[in-house]
Amino acid sequence: ICCNSYTVHAKKSWESQSCGYHGDDGYLYRGPGKSESFGPKFTSGDIIGAGINYIEQLLFFTKNGSLIGAFPKDIKGPLYPTIAVHSQDEELTVNFGKEQFCFDIEGYILEQKMTQQSISDKLYLQPDISHWIVRSYLLHYGYQDTLSSFDAASETDPPANHQTGYGEPPEMYGLSHRKMLRQLIINGDIDSAFKRLEEWYPQVLKDEISVICFLLHSQRFIEYIRAEQLEGAVKYARANLANFLAHKAFEGLLKESVALLAYEKPSESCIGYLLESPQREFVADAVNAAILSTNPKMKDPESCLYSCLEKLLRQLTVCSSELRAFNSDQGDVFLLHKEIYERSRRP
Repeated sequence: ICCNSYTVHAKKSWESQSCGYHGDDGYLYRGPGKSESFGPKFTSGDIIGAGINYIEQLLFFTKNGSLIGAFPKDIKGPLYPTIAVHSQDEELTVNFGKEQFCFDIEGYILEQKMTQQSISDKLYLQPDISHWIVRSYLLHYGYQDTLSSFDAASETDPPANHQTGYGEPPEMYGLSHRKMLRQLIINGDIDSAFKRLEEWYPQVLKDEISVICFLLHSQRFIEYIRAEQLEGAVKYARANLANFLAHKAFEGLLKESVALLAYEKPSESCIGYLLESPQREFVADAVNAAILSTNPKMKDPESCLYSCLEKLLRQLTVCSSELRAFNSDQGDVFLLHKEIYERSRRP
């Protein structure tokens, strides 16, 4: 194993920034003057594997499917597998994953993950912290009915200041109003949503070319398309969407929304996703965040864009990306949905 500055014709593992497991003596060589007894000798017919444990920052070698040993990964930068032969006419076969490995790499990965999980499980957390995180998520998005059911089914009372230090989440602000507005938007009743906002939170609509106004007007136009009221859609666009044409920030969604008029069956077009429920949910989430930002107790309005649960998951993703960058962008890319799926399948 060596870095990209390694000399091609040099003897492997005898230069700095390289290491190797030698078959003639079973020694591990880690640069000039660094060698140690490592494992059994190997020869023709043996299958030797090498791997990197990014979690513990270790390199390891295997022989015929068995782990020989591991040692600290002190080679910096991208790593490359290298093989050296000492005699003429020697042949070997390599496998970089196209075929199943002799060594149970999946089992090794699972074992490492379970070890890390056991370490995490030993960390002390407040007994009700999971309840508080889920509850704050429901509060954040205004799922009042689900919140009531969750509290009723849970044996843990909502946390108080003296118990956790977190106190009642600021997302309690305007809960019943946010619940109603979400339901109106999810049902496609944008006109009623506008009226309620004007009545309850007029400051949200004060700027007529704000993101919230644009999203609501765009969604109202989309609802005309959903109802196959094309004439009404055109009139509404001229009266309410034309003002946003001069703003680059709205250009993408505006063009896609208006383009729905060009299709005989817009729901089957490449932009048919605008007619699906997730688009309504997207607008409802934006309105919900805008209302939370009007809370006079909210010190940082931008903090209301995400729930505590989402912030934790975003932090996890960023930390994993930083860890991969530390490893010269080698190793698996962290995919949150994949990680959640794999954890859900563990016994």
